[in-house]
Amino acid sequence: MPRNRKISPRAAAKAAKGPTRRKKPEPKRKASAAPLPMQRQFAFPGEGRHHDLRAIFDKMNARYFRNSLRGYTITWGRKRRLRPKAYFIFGTIQEQDRMIRIHPLLDASWVPRWFLEFVIYHEMLHSVVPDIYDPKRRRRIVHTSKFIERERRFPYYNRARRWEAENLARFLR
Repeated sequence: MPRNRKISPRAAAKAAKGPTRRKKPEPKRKASAAPLPMQRQFAFPGEGRHHDLRAIFDKMNARYFRNSLRGYTITWGRKRRLRPKAYFIFGTIQEQDRMIRIHPLLDASWVPRWFLEFVIYHEMLHSVVPDIYDPKRRRRIVHTSKFIERERRFPYYNRARRWEAENLARFLR
């Protein structure tokens, strides 16, 4: 039994033209991703307007780590539209990628170089001091007592912590 259905004027005009040549479907591409790197790597330069991260990293690596940290990339992180409200993350390290990211708001003329050195030193320490797993709390502890002990050896540790406390509001909204 044929069904009666309405044909739109556009469809009728198309049918009157005759058969159209169809394009060959494009072959499907498989999207596969390697397990590493864990995060997408962005091509942001380490040289900012006021601070050169690579130069600071090399200086810290030579002075405190005997140039043992090899193959690391240090870069400014992505600029966000909105500033954070409650807390501020100055830097991160992703050990799988050997990637250190520093928050781009630290590339300001009013941020002292020694404070940026402290932030980079802190991130570099994560690659040297191993994490421990606490089975009671079921979590990984990255700032262990050994880590804190080594962090306090940094010459400007107290000065950097004071500066951070005094200026944290400048980084938050």
